[in-house]
Amino acid sequence: MSKSTILFGFHAVRSRLRGAADTIQTLYVESFRKDKRMLDLLKMAKDAKINVHEVDSVRLDRICGHTRHQGVVAQAAVVLQPRSLDDYLDTLQVPPLLLILDGITDPHNLGACLRVADGAGAQAVIAPKDRSCGINATVAKVASGAVDSTPYFTVTNLARTISELQERNIWVVGTSDDAEQSLHEAQLQGPLAIVLGAEGQGMRRLTRERCDELIHIPMYGSVESLNVSVAAGVCLYEAVRQRTVVSL
Repeated sequence: MSKSTILFGFHAVRSRLRGAADTIQTLYVESFRKDKRMLDLLKMAKDAKINVHEVDSVRLDRICGHTRHQGVVAQAAVVLQPRSLDDYLDTLQVPPLLLILDGITDPHNLGACLRVADGAGAQAVIAPKDRSCGINATVAKVASGAVDSTPYFTVTNLARTISELQERNIWVVGTSDDAEQSLHEAQLQGPLAIVLGAEGQGMRRLTRERCDELIHIPMYGSVESLNVSVAAGVCLYEAVRQRTVVSL
């Protein structure tokens, strides 16, 4: 029997219904909610012939383990990701745009990074096994469906993985507040991996040393740094902008 997971919240459940409805085993919805958002979701479920149970909020809380489900919870089969990063990279037909997260353990940050990566068209997100947050229901909710569309690879040795990416001629750019070069001065058009570290601590020393170059995000106000998911978005979309200009 395939493994199952819990999805909660409108974004995560609706995204699964759109992309892989056949993986949803059971959909639980709060019985008193009859607003347009819920009715639209129920129509999607009906069209996909999904088994729907109308229940009270207490049962939803129990299934989820918390109250932040928005009245929508689904039990679904786990969507299988590519077996290995190497195998996945071999299938790409375009210059890779990858996001590497070193030390991101908060599920809200990981979910937001996955959402940003999906929006920017990044092909994968990579993180070390020993200093990363696994995919869970909170990550899936915050990611708003990107858990299903953006491969997430955890690797045993991040420094070695960076070296292997470089052997594939993927340029590895790390972000650091004390880097001399600005994001807007960097050349980001080709095969690229952008590395971000944990807020406050930044990248680990060995990760930093393996990067081909370091850049900083210019800060013009009073705050010293950005949330990691915001920083990911700024960097990824600058790479997308440069690629778009080159292709015109």
